[in-house]
Formats: sequence, structure tokens, C-alpha cells
Amino acid sequence: MSASDSEANRFSARAARYAKVGANVGGVAARMAGARLLGRKGEDVSSAAALAQALGGLKGPIMKVAQLLATVPDLLPPEYAAELQKLQSEAPPMGAAFVKRRMAAELGPQWKERFGAFDLRPAAAASLGQVHRAETLDGVALACKLQYPDMQSAVEADLKQLELAFALHRRISAVIDTREIAKEIGDRVREELDYTREARNAALYADVLQGVETVRVPVVFPDLSTRRLLTQGWLEGEKILNFTGGPLEVRNRLAHAMFQAWWHPFSRAAVIHGDPHLGNYTVFSEGGEPQGINLLDYGCIRIFHPRFVGGVVDLYKGLLHDDQARVVHAYESWGFRNLTRDLVDTLNIWARFIYGPLLEDRVRTVADGVKPSEYGRRQAFEVHRALKERGPVTVPREFVFMDRAAVGLGAVFLHLRSELNYHRLFEAQIDRFSLDDLAARQHAALEKAGLPQPA
Repeated sequence: MSASDSEANRFSARAARYAKVGANVGGVAARMAGARLLGRKGEDVSSAAALAQALGGLKGPIMKVAQLLATVPDLLPPEYAAELQKLQSEAPPMGAAFVKRRMAAELGPQWKERFGAFDLRPAAAASLGQVHRAETLDGVALACKLQYPDMQSAVEADLKQLELAFALHRRISAVIDTREIAKEIGDRVREELDYTREARNAALYADVLQGVETVRVPVVFPDLSTRRLLTQGWLEGEKILNFTGGPLEVRNRLAHAMFQAWWHPFSRAAVIHGDPHLGNYTVFSEGGEPQGINLLDYGCIRIFHPRFVGGVVDLYKGLLHDDQARVVHAYESWGFRNLTRDLVDTLNIWARFIYGPLLEDRVRTVADGVKPSEYGRRQAFEVHRALKERGPVTVPREFVFMDRAAVGLGAVFLHLRSELNYHRLFEAQIDRFSLDDLAARQHAALEKAGLPQPA
């Protein structure tokens, strides 16, 4: 096949995807817009089911985008958000013959000779690729993540639909300007296509979490990895949901490990794992006893400028000591502009919810009587109602994945029903916090991993 034929085929696939996504999502979006503009709120439930059905038939990266949409306050009615959060980011697996062709494309025609064993059946399927179990020539267990073909075109098609969804949202409601949110989601999803960058992210986390014995990071095998193939050591573990009915001591141990996995890298290197859903970690045991978590999938790692971490600390201290000036400074350091007293009060509704467990020096659950799927939803809509009177507001792009991580992590704590002193755990992370020290540590860690410094 000539290069022009190949390109034509890719263009045809991209055009077909645009048409299919546009027809499915566009029809439901029109129903949603009509229901909102005409005040027919009763149609939300049926339209939500239609949206889930339209997206569910596509699989692939649109699932990742759909789940991100569900995390943005009031981008969708509650019924839509609930349906989207149920969707699984899984694509139909590639067959054995296709896997062989893809592996040959990445490692060459003699690729099998580089492995002691390779299972052509996928062990797991995700939004951008699938994972295969394998072994090195000397018997070390491996996890090989192989990207589906033509993902670049598929992602761009899905992101185009995201832009349309955000444009529709701005037409219906101008309370939250979503332009920066769209840019942030686009950049992060595109980064996930580059497995070379993911390998560097994993190396960064291995370095930053060194000494944290309750969190394990898989080892990368560079000679068996490419831009679309990532080979790492296989980490044995069980699903975390298997332990939600276990003893409180075990549930607390796992929740503590989760806290360390997210906030230790944030406070030490200004990076955060931006995708804290249940498929991205498993529980490892020693002597038959659960000890900690395997942190998996480093495609969605957000690198912040140290000043953003400074804003997180300032907001925490400002809320803790009722220091209004420090609270305002925190929001401004994140990029919020034109802040009035009323607007700050509105933003504080969300901040006091997120920071609530950190502000109380006592053992507690992360939120009493709340389902994991509903964590943060009520507060998000309360903020939106207030912004209708006091807004509008532009959400800074750095805030998007920080917010997503906080909500996702809180949902995990709810699943585990953990009871911890989150205040003391957080205080330990920011003990003797210094922006200069953080900047120096981050620079060294990113340079060692081969990752770019934040702008």
C-alpha cells in the first residue's frame, strides 16, 4: 500500500468517526439543549440514558472524555453525569493476529525472540490500548501495554466533540467559562498517547515515592518499549473493592497508602496522578496480609508550577485560621481573576468541602452518609447556583485535574469507609513547606526523569 493510500484510509476512518460521534452525541445534545431552554426538566432522565447508549457503542477514547465531562460542575445535568460515570473505559480487544502485527510494527518482525513468553490474549483492555502478560528471556513477569491503531485520529475526533459540547454549554449557561477546561483536557489526553512520556512519568514516581513502602511503582523496560508500546514489570495485586468489607485496620492501611500515593508526590515534586479511578491501583499483600497499593497507569500525570502547590497550602492555612487575605491570595495564585467578596464566598463552598477532612484534627470519615458516586456532586451544583447570581467565573486550567484527583480520591476513601485523621496526614505532607525547596526538588526530579519543566 502506498503512503497516499494509507493516509486516505486514515482520513476515511477519521471522517467516519466524526460522523458517528457527531450523529450520536449531537442528537442527544440537541435534546438536552431543548429540554433546558424550554424548561422540560423531566426529559433529563430519558435523554441521559440515550447519551449513555450513544457513547457506550463507541468505546475508545470518547469514554475517557465522557468521564471527564461528568466531573465538571454543572456541565451536564445530574442525570447525565450519573450515566456517564457508569460507563467503562474499555474498547473491544484486538485479536491475536492483529496483536502480532502491532507488535511487529513496534519491535520488528523478530519481536517474539525478545520475550520468554507473550500471551496474545489481553489481560485488560482500556480506552487507548490493551495490556498483555509476558515474560523476559530470564523469566521476569511483564505487563505490555499496546496502543490500539489510529488512536491519534480517534482522540482528535473525540476532542472535537468535546469542544462542541463545551460550546453548547456556553450557549446554555455562561456561568462557568469552560475554554481553559477544554484546553487542559485536550493537552492531557494527547499526552496519554505518548507511551515514551508515560515511561518517564513512571520513572519520576519511582524516584519521588522512594522510601514510601506502602506504594509500589512498576519498573519500566525501555528496550521493550516504544511510543506506542509500554513494557513494565508485572505487579501482582487484587482489586481494592475486594477489601471494602475487611477489618477497619486493613481499610485504614490502604486508605493511608492512597493518601501517600497522591499527596506525597504533590508536596515533594508538584505532580499529581490525575486519574484516580478504581482500575489504576491494586492491593499487594505480604504473608497473606494486605500491606499497600500498586499504583498503575502513568498516562495522566499533571506537572504543576510550584506556585500552584503554594496556593493549595495557602488556601488550607487561610481556611484553617480564617485568614481571608490568604484565601484570596491562594485563588489568585491559581489564576482566578476579578474576585469579589461574594465570588470568594462562593468558591469557598467548594473549598470547605474539599478541605473539610483536612481542617478537623480528629479521626473521621471523609464524608458521612455519602455514596462514592455522589461525592462532591451536591456541592458542585450549590456552587453553580450561587454563581448564577455572583459569577461568571473562568476556571483556571491547572485546577481541573487537581479538582478531579481530590474528588476521585475522596470517593476511594468512601468505598473503603476509612476512618483517619486526615488533618495530621496532610500536616505531615506540608511540614516546613517552602516554595524554594519545592522548586529545587521538582527541577531535579523532572530533569532526572527526562521530563519538561513547568512553564
